[in-house]
This record gives sequence, structure tokens and C-alpha cells, in this order.
Amino acid sequence: MHIVTWNVAGLNARLHRVKLLIEENQPDVVCLQETKMTDEVFSKKARPIFDELGYESVHNGQKSWNGVAIVSKVGIENPQDGFNDGRDADPDARIVWATCSNIRIASCYVPNGRTLKDDHYKYKLDWLKRLYEDLKKNADPDKTPVITAGDFNVCPRPVIDEWDPKQEYKNFDWKLKKTLTETFDLPETHITKEVRGALKKLDELGMKDVFCERFPEDKSDTFWEYPKNAFRDKRGLRIDLVLASKVLTKSLKSVEVHTHECMPEKMLKEENKDLIEKYKDAKGEFVKPSDHAPLAASFDWKK
Repeated sequence: MHIVTWNVAGLNARLHRVKLLIEENQPDVVCLQETKMTDEVFSKKARPIFDELGYESVHNGQKSWNGVAIVSKVGIENPQDGFNDGRDADPDARIVWATCSNIRIASCYVPNGRTLKDDHYKYKLDWLKRLYEDLKKNADPDKTPVITAGDFNVCPRPVIDEWDPKQEYKNFDWKLKKTLTETFDLPETHITKEVRGALKKLDELGMKDVFCERFPEDKSDTFWEYPKNAFRDKRGLRIDLVLASKVLTKSLKSVEVHTHECMPEKMLKEENKDLIEKYKDAKGEFVKPSDHAPLAASFDWKK
């Protein structure tokens, strides 16, 4: 089983890149987040492309915000939007489930949280609690093959999965027309004891962070803010995760971050001009990268 998760920051804008990734890597399953599409638009614009590639797809969307999808060439059974925990429906389109080749898979877009005093942070904590309760009630991760993949908006490990907030960076300010030396605060809602505790509870339930399983001491970011040359300065976070149940994690073969997918056009012109042409769409326009990189994990798993 080769699975890729990717927050595409707008599927309509990034369809060309998603199509390329599928054609070049032939993953069994792709989990997408932040599609920013309604189900109707997904059916008209995205599903025909996936069908042509030989992939089935299921989507839980809403207009302009959020939106998650599972794209699979190994079948889609028992699709489900939202949580099955006996509570009211999630107001946002943030999770979709499907069984693909006997593995229960969820594509997840965990709320950002905004600030610690914002109700959205309470929503984030409750959302992670609901994910835990749904998995515990319906999936039995300790014994069955389950994957929850996506943008978790949590840095699991202090320091290793963060940028250094004390590190100084030099960037040119176009408004002031001068170079400034700056530091950058970490997103506070991504590094609290509460959100890390929520991930720990998922781990104790049997859902293992496969990157940490393979690389317990290594740093490999998956997200870089668009402004202020974050990618160039290697100022990123690891917030995109593949969590796999114990039985699957035992068969883990590889984990890889496709970092090159986030390289800005300016850097490509300097370092790899060939990719400029590759990333041009049918209209000849360069498709800008997402602020998240795809994360791929492979398992030696058979039915």
C-alpha cells in the first residue's frame, strides 16, 4: 500500500500538480485536504481527471473553505463524511472516510485553532477528541488496519518539528525598501500540551506517527508559510502526518516528504529550470506550489 497525503491549498488551482504526482508516483491512495470545493464542483472538475487516471474518488466539501478527498485505485467502499460518534454533524468539511483494499482510511484536516483565546482553538481540541472517540468506537486500531492521514496542524515533537523562534533571518521589505533582520514566532495553537496530548492519546490507541517510527530523531518539515521566504530559509513545520494502526506500522517500508513540490518559481529558475515547464498547465501558466508538501508512506501490506 502506497499512500500520499497532501494539503493542496485549493484543488482547483493545483489540479495539474496533483495529476502529475499521481502519474509519476502511481500511489494506491491519495488523501487531499483543503480542496476548497463543493461536492458539485469536485464532481465536475476533479473527478473526471481522477477517473481518467483509473482512480475512484470520494469528497466531503464546502464552498471556498476546508474540503477533503480520498482518491484510490484500489477501490472505495463504505464512504463516510464526518464523524460517526453519535454527536451532531461537524459544521465544517474536515474529514472523509473510505475503506480501500481492506484498510479503513480517513483524510483529515484538523482545525488550525487561530489563537489560544479563540473559540476555534476549543473547536480544535474537541475535533481531535472526536477523532479519538470515532476511532475507538468504530475502527479498533489495536487490531485492524487503519490510517488517518492529513494536515493535523500540530507539531508532534518540540524543537525537531518546529522552526527556531530565536533564529534571525534577513529579508528584504519591499514597502520599506530595506533589508530587515527578523525572528518569527511559532503558531501557538500548534505546540500546546493539549494538542500534543491529543496526538499522544491517538498513539496510545494504536495510531502511530509513521515518520517518527522510521525517523525518531530526524527533522523533515512539510509546511512553509508563503510570505517572507520561509521555504528558502528552511523555516518550516512538520504538521502533515500519516498515523497508522499497529498492524500496519509493523509493515512500514518507507516514508518520504516530497519537499521539491513546495519550491517557489524563483528558486526553480535558479536551481532547476526544467521543472518550470513541467509545472505549467495546459494554458502555459506556471502552477504555483501549495504551502504544504506531499507526504508519502509505503507499507508491505496485503489482504
